[in-house]
Amino acid sequence: MSNIVLETKELTKTFGTLTAVNKLSLQVNEGEVFGFLGPNGAGKTTSINMICGLLAPTSGEVKLKGVPLVNGNRDQRRVVGMCPQSIVLWERLTCIEQLEFMGQMYDLTAAQAREAGRRLLNELGLEDKSNSLARTLSGGMQRRLNLAMALVHDPELVVLDEPEAGLDPQSRVKVREYIQSLARKKTVIITTHNMDEAERVADRIAIIDHGELLVQDTPERLKQSLGEGDQVDIHLDNGTHDPAEAQAALSRLTSHVKYDSESQHLKIRALNAVGNLAEILEALRNAGFKPGEVNIHANTLEDVFIQLTGRRLRE
Repeated sequence: MSNIVLETKELTKTFGTLTAVNKLSLQVNEGEVFGFLGPNGAGKTTSINMICGLLAPTSGEVKLKGVPLVNGNRDQRRVVGMCPQSIVLWERLTCIEQLEFMGQMYDLTAAQAREAGRRLLNELGLEDKSNSLARTLSGGMQRRLNLAMALVHDPELVVLDEPEAGLDPQSRVKVREYIQSLARKKTVIITTHNMDEAERVADRIAIIDHGELLVQDTPERLKQSLGEGDQVDIHLDNGTHDPAEAQAALSRLTSHVKYDSESQHLKIRALNAVGNLAEILEALRNAGFKPGEVNIHANTLEDVFIQLTGRRLRE
């Protein structure tokens, strides 16, 4: 049996002459945290709305657990829970009333929704706010409540749109840890501009821009194959060094080698240089160099993102 929970095939959405999403094909596996990244205006929100059945595609299709998504299908609607970037609450309802109401919208009984709601409030550190009006909560608490509302009907697939937006550091850690606790129990799709957050929580990542898929892989493999690469600074202990000799010694591994005579550091830039560090040091020793202290500046997911989408500011 396939473990693919969500699949899109050439998913496309146009608005007049604007193509917001262009032939997007993704597969999201059961139990993984899937990062969905892109600059502002890249087509993320439009894609998410089609995945959740809130927006009909112009062409292509979405499959949930192998079955084509049909807008308005109540059984399929129960499979997905969505936490939007904009906080959506009813200001005159208490926290537990919010969850009871949301649960009943997904066909839970009031008692079932209340039980699930109390459990979620406890898990998200809001148990003492159960009977407080939503409008009295801080922004971080409101976002955690919104997350609980997306989970109250126990969906198999949870879509979180910028779940850490506007959070203070303590709330950010709380939400991040909770997302990590959902992994393997549920399938999670998370959109974010926070590259550190994506690296911490996502098993695989898709980066899109101008409505098109650019890459799709694990964070580690993306960092090993894209971006400027790792920078490795190696102190050389023996006298004067000829950069050409170091370049020749490391030619099989990288062509980006510079020697700083003032600091006596050899500066190496290469994809997966950290993974090849043992080979780099051995090559230098074989060429007569004496490597000393090593400093590493690893390639980041942000480096990958910038290489793929550019440095131009997006509005």
